[in-house]
Amino acid sequence: MNARTTRTTVITGIGSLVTNDPGQGAGPLGLLTDAAVVVDGGTVAWVGPAADAPAADERFDAEGRALLPGFVDSHAHLVFAGDRTAEFNARMSGQSYTAGGIRTTVAATRAASDAELDANLARFVREAVRQGTTTIECKSGYGLTVEDEARALRIAAAHTPETTYLGAHVVAPEYAEDPAGYVDLVTGEMLDACAPHARWVDVFCEQGAFDGEQARAILTAGIERGLTPRVHANQLSYGPGVQLAVELGAASADHCTHLTDEDVAALAGSRTVATLLPGAEFSTRAEYPSGRRLLDAGAVVALSTDCNPGSSFTSSMAFCIAVAVREMGMTPDEAVWAATAGGARALRRTDVGVVAPGARADLLLLDAPSHVHLAYRPGVPLTAAVWRAGVREV
Repeated sequence: MNARTTRTTVITGIGSLVTNDPGQGAGPLGLLTDAAVVVDGGTVAWVGPAADAPAADERFDAEGRALLPGFVDSHAHLVFAGDRTAEFNARMSGQSYTAGGIRTTVAATRAASDAELDANLARFVREAVRQGTTTIECKSGYGLTVEDEARALRIAAAHTPETTYLGAHVVAPEYAEDPAGYVDLVTGEMLDACAPHARWVDVFCEQGAFDGEQARAILTAGIERGLTPRVHANQLSYGPGVQLAVELGAASADHCTHLTDEDVAALAGSRTVATLLPGAEFSTRAEYPSGRRLLDAGAVVALSTDCNPGSSFTSSMAFCIAVAVREMGMTPDEAVWAATAGGARALRRTDVGVVAPGARADLLLLDAPSHVHLAYRPGVPLTAAVWRAGVREV
């Protein structure tokens, strides 16, 4: 028999534990009080009442604070260079947001070295972890050449397995007069270079970016190369993005700001998660999506930061929870679920977003007695400790 080489840790004295497993506790969040969690190596080994906790090699006292799964941020754009402060300042001074602003970041990203892009990405990942995010998706989309898109994904893959090919962010400036030629590039040579480094394929289906026919061609090509689709859908206007996402079996339709009743019904009747990105509406002074409308219809909702330098420069999932509760009709319980289990659904993961035996030991301890404080105390840093795969990082 092999000797056990990992050490176990019991986290005890948990005042309120969000498990996201209704079989373990009360309501959809599977809430437990006066609870304990045992971590063995990188996984959760046991969950239950503190009084029944088994012995472990080490003990951590939560001192009555709240513990929940680490946040799952299923939509982020972190491989970039440059700064768009001037654009933000102009927008806050009355100018409107359009998809074309992405090209400013494209120029800076192309000019940056691999080392600069990697260091920038690593900094944002650390920033997110400090705020409780333990799983993060990362897209390409600021290179828009074969070489730059492929290197973006190689760099991202060193930090997360959740990498998304987004060559179809906007039409590259060199193809401004030949969008059909750019679609050919995105579905051909660029896809060939990027597919080995990506799990997902995405497209910005929007006025000023790609129409429904172009988006279908791009997503279909990605599917044929073994990538699973996700779609930037219905952010700036009503359009075909949500319906296309559902039709093609996309893991998520992201933004979902402008929805018809048919769009809502399609999401509710599918596996496609409606990923809401309130940071984008906050940063562009745009209309917020209605989380309440989607939830009441039976759709699965996720929350994510959309962290990017142009329209949502935040890595704070706690901020997104607070905005979703204040502006999007969601309850604190619904918003916390969406930021953890909902994000896991959007990434089609069952090992994160939950605190249950066999799950990854990705845990967030709040300096608060309840998860409700994430919405109740907006803007207050509440992270007391963070574990990723059983390793304490904060």
